[in-house]
Amino acid sequence: MLTLKKTRRGVVGLLAASTMALGLAAPSLADGHQVLDSLHFLIPGGAGGGWDGTARGTGEALTNSGLVGTASYENMSGGGGGKAIGYLIENAESNHGTLMVNSTPIVIRSLTGVFPHNFRDLTLVAGTIGDYAAMVVGKDSPINSMADLLAAYDADPGATAIGGGSVPGGMDHLVAAMVMEAAGKDALGVKYIPYDAGGKAMAALLSGEIAALSTGFSEAVDLANAGEVKIIGVTSAERVSAAPDAMTMTEQGIDTTFVNWRGFFGAPGLPEDKVTMYQDAIAKMYETPEWEDVRARNGWVNIHNPGDEFKSFLEDQEKVIGELMKKLGFL
Repeated sequence: MLTLKKTRRGVVGLLAASTMALGLAAPSLADGHQVLDSLHFLIPGGAGGGWDGTARGTGEALTNSGLVGTASYENMSGGGGGKAIGYLIENAESNHGTLMVNSTPIVIRSLTGVFPHNFRDLTLVAGTIGDYAAMVVGKDSPINSMADLLAAYDADPGATAIGGGSVPGGMDHLVAAMVMEAAGKDALGVKYIPYDAGGKAMAALLSGEIAALSTGFSEAVDLANAGEVKIIGVTSAERVSAAPDAMTMTEQGIDTTFVNWRGFFGAPGLPEDKVTMYQDAIAKMYETPEWEDVRARNGWVNIHNPGDEFKSFLEDQEKVIGELMKKLGFL
């Protein structure tokens, strides 16, 4: 069983991904807050995915609270997130004003060799949130629970594909495999279809190309609130207030929990004074009602692991994820 542990700063989960960029203008004071004139988020995936939502939600909180003047966003898809990471590394000197959002996939994909880099090649700014995973089906699907999904899988595994917004062996795939394994199925027998971020995966779900979608809980909540999907299982230990009617996996007899961390990374060689400035802005953000509005709306869990704490956390994740992926046959 995957478990969570609570710390004074929040809930620390088992897996990860996020990108953000902050402007380099000198800070000023407004309403008692230190302010950055501008902020730029580099997002390694397409619109509608978890990285996109995390970057835009963080930017919303920072600008609405007065901690940052303006925020801008850049989606750079490709290579399972590797294109944006490579860009940040190769253009480090001209990107001291950029922070990239990432999460568990930066660990997963370096382990599997999808790209040659890992978190050690970047400047670690801070881990910021956790997002549970969820399994969803289309609003008109005859599937209404994990039991229904498992029954459909038993009847015809090949016709019961599960999609996700990440590459094979990526986080959405890993979560789907974990859930099915915990339900007593062969994780390697699950037909997984990858899509570039959540938007395309959602289109596949609504068209019937896949039976269910493995996705982040915050994305699932947005889609459910829009009346497009039904949430049939959440990987939290207890029900989450953002979707109180959505049952957990454990409630349905599937003994697994999971939370995907997300955080911010800078270019290698980012000057220490700028790292400190960005870390201070993020730390102040947690104290604002604007952040609480964004966090609650998305069902995120507060995680705050700045600097060396972030490094220790990621090193632990690397060990846990590596062992899990070996068990499931992904390594």
